[in-house]
Amino acid sequence: MRARYPDSNGYVERNDATIYYEVYENEGPTVFLGQTWQIIHSRHWKMQIPYLSRHFRVITYDGVGNGKSDRPSAIERYMTKEVVADAIAVLDATETERCVAAGLSMGGGLVTLLAALHPERFDGIVPIAPAHPWGIPLPDRESIADQMFELVSNPEGWEKYNLSHWRANWPDFVDFFWDQAVSDPHSTKPFDDLVGWALETTGEIIAMESSVEPSYDLEDLEQKVRTIDIPTLIIHGSEDRIINYESSVALQKMIPGAELVALEGSGHIPTSRYPVKINHLIKEFVDRTYGIQRPQATWSRGDSRRQRVLYISSPIGLGHARRDLAIAEELRKIHPDVEIDWLAQDPVTRVLDAAGETVHPASRLMSNESAHIEDESGEHDLAVFQALREMDEILLSNFMLIDEVIEAGQYDLVVGDESWEVDYHLHENPNLKKTSYAWLTDFVGYIPMPSRGDREAFVAADYNAEMISQIARYKRIRDKAIFVGSPDDIIDETFGPDLPVIREWTEDNYDFAGYVTGFDPTALGDRDELRTEFGYQPDEKVCILSVGGSGVGGYLIRRVVEAYPAVRNAVSDLRLIVVTGPRIDPDSLPQVEGVEYRAYVDRLYRHFAAADVAIVQGGLTTTMELTATKVPFIYVPLKNHFEQNFHVRARLDRYRAGRHMDYEDINPDHLAAVMSQEIDDDVDYMDVETDGAAKAAAMIAELL
Repeated sequence: MRARYPDSNGYVERNDATIYYEVYENEGPTVFLGQTWQIIHSRHWKMQIPYLSRHFRVITYDGVGNGKSDRPSAIERYMTKEVVADAIAVLDATETERCVAAGLSMGGGLVTLLAALHPERFDGIVPIAPAHPWGIPLPDRESIADQMFELVSNPEGWEKYNLSHWRANWPDFVDFFWDQAVSDPHSTKPFDDLVGWALETTGEIIAMESSVEPSYDLEDLEQKVRTIDIPTLIIHGSEDRIINYESSVALQKMIPGAELVALEGSGHIPTSRYPVKINHLIKEFVDRTYGIQRPQATWSRGDSRRQRVLYISSPIGLGHARRDLAIAEELRKIHPDVEIDWLAQDPVTRVLDAAGETVHPASRLMSNESAHIEDESGEHDLAVFQALREMDEILLSNFMLIDEVIEAGQYDLVVGDESWEVDYHLHENPNLKKTSYAWLTDFVGYIPMPSRGDREAFVAADYNAEMISQIARYKRIRDKAIFVGSPDDIIDETFGPDLPVIREWTEDNYDFAGYVTGFDPTALGDRDELRTEFGYQPDEKVCILSVGGSGVGGYLIRRVVEAYPAVRNAVSDLRLIVVTGPRIDPDSLPQVEGVEYRAYVDRLYRHFAAADVAIVQGGLTTTMELTATKVPFIYVPLKNHFEQNFHVRARLDRYRAGRHMDYEDINPDHLAAVMSQEIDDDVDYMDVETDGAAKAAAMIAELL
């Protein structure tokens, strides 16, 4: 799922090829994001589009040879003059008279040529790691031009930059090339993206593109480049293994008044690896080019003002909202005058609205994380680690928005409950920390699912290693790191080969609040009174099936409902109440006599306390609410969901709570047998802490 989809798209026909383009509408100037080498297409701008399109009109397109554009078989169609003409055709098709153009690698060279050859269409250019005819080769690539057209047997290293090898073993070259291009540490996600996009074209296409004759006289072209008189910002990584940084130094000297920004330590693809920096550089450049003055925050810090907190609650499930409300209530007891603004997404905003909290208006601009999770799920199956990786553009888009909200609001404190985008990008960009910051989580460490193979094991360990290194380098980012639980709740595993033990590392880097249910079970009142309030009859058995706040649980609902007649035969007078959550339409589910559907139930834990048994997924909040209310329950973790299958299960085992079942075992006969046993069993769960919210609030209050 994308962070933002285009407002319009289309195709322009030119010289026997169709070129696909997208337009992201906005008032003000246009930013034209040009094509690069046909090895990738316009999705390589995915980390720039959502942010830039909130401030400018943005146009992207797929170069001929990849993406949704044609792949002509005529070699002449890949000449530089054709690439230049394609770009102008897209501008014409989108009715763009003038713009600022940005391009990466060969695209950086392209926008330079566009400004030189068509100065009437461009107000500024941003070449990023630009490849251009006057470049200075890297020492280990000086001989490439001589050998790339020769037949090389068993090529090694840069010998693979060879047309015959591209045609014979394109995937091998793709792996090698992107390994060099994203040489920055912890770049597994950009690498995977780039490899995938490159495999959408062929070695034959790239070989044709690289075989074309020069389109322009280089001396004449150089003179035109030297007369470029529009603002120019060149960006280049100091550790680029594809295009020598010195090539950009040379280009800066050619273009009058050009700026050159060196990204220390960056490789060739900073747009993917360091998107926050790139986004800010492009936006600030466009603002300067057009003289745009952005309004500054005018809120003053008088001695009598109320302290202000921005609370960011994760939208993945509703559990974060309930515990965050409980913590906020305790925080107000310590600081009665504190103002709390909430930045959240549906369905969390529904809970906050019902509680009378102030939801920041920017919440409506956030990219929807819950919808992405649903989009990544299968039949009771969610490879959640990979889903989080695929959410990178959504998380980046939301971070860019959150950063602006924090700056405009001048908050005294930011609290992030598993706000992964804030935590990650603040550590990547420590200069953006503006105020005190408290971080909460109920699990630490990505654990690979065995069924996902060696690649997930490697990547999960790399993500863990990156997090460990971030915390070691920038301890000042998290003013408080609070684990929602106790040390004994942490699994007894390592972060990966040659990495620390998770529990030991967490104890060294977190404070522990104990679990936060958001309610005191002893204050719920008499169970019989609750049953009377909810209309449950004394002689009936009540089972509540709940699947949380996302739409992933539809398959579990259907399977249990299909088994219900058999279960009712085994458990007489069984009443099944299905809480679908706000994102599943009850009318879309099987209508079976004796089964009741409820889209959303406020304070569901009160209904749990009155029930005889429950069936739930493996989410932590719901299972711990059942543990706290001492209700027998069956939990069915989503397949390939590492948190539910490892972190949550380990915690429930410690509390001696619940009965684990696999989704495949939810069939009429087996479920009937299990339900018959569970509904009559006496539970022996450990008591769940009731002071977790107060402890967490006290830690957070220290920052005010």
